[in-house]
Amino acid sequence: MKDTHETRATRPGRRRAALASLALAATSAALLGTAPSASAVPTGCTAIQIDSRNAKSVCTGGTGEHRVFMAQRHFDPNVGVVECVSPWVPAYSVAHVLCGVHPVVGVRVETR
Repeated sequence: MKDTHETRATRPGRRRAALASLALAATSAALLGTAPSASAVPTGCTAIQIDSRNAKSVCTGGTGEHRVFMAQRHFDPNVGVVECVSPWVPAYSVAHVLCGVHPVVGVRVETR
């Protein structure tokens, strides 16, 4: 007995249309994925250690937000490194963080 049942995927015209639609969707996704972002990160950012407990960061350009990290080595070796982080602030504003009294390992700024 001959099987005369056709599925939508086996009909030649519909299959070509489905493949063309899939190709169009893939092309659109690729183009949208490479489009420039509407938001930009701050520029000209610097992180400054004020003293053994305080650090600040400032960004002098762009848009977006930044924050400052201060890493300290805890006196108890079992604890290791402790990171203090400021809240996110807009570009052109000063981000400030207050840490403990442990030795400072490093200070850095993060942008978004």
